Amino acid sequence: MDAALVAILRHALGTGEDGTRPPFRNHFVTGEGSTDHPLCMALVERGLMTRRTGNALSGGDDIFSVTATGRLAAAPAEGDRGFVPHSRSQQRYADFLHADSGLSFGEWLRARRYKFSKESTNG
Repeated sequence: MDAALVAILRHALGTGEDGTRPPFRNHFVTGEGSTDHPLCMALVERGLMTRRTGNALSGGDDIFSVTATGRLAAAPAEGDRGFVPHSRSQQRYADFLHADSGLSFGEWLRARRYKFSKESTNG
């Protein structure tokens, strides 16, 4: 992915240029006419950010938030030092993406829950 897009995601999360600090926010405010707005819109089209129309608090500018998939895209590359920004839920979603099972996320969760409950009763 383009470095400028990764930089937008990391700035929105507050993880630093290398993505190794723990995230402490999830928003990026920018308006039409700025150089960042088209980049944020490209991230929305890729499903890595969501967009809310601006309001008085944002000065009328759009408010962008990073999705779970966007958090994975902003994570440091394999072998980079430091923090990998995954909560337990985000790690479960990353496991789902890695499984590439052809199931929806909900179906995958239900299948895993059934599998784990069967294993625990057969012990």
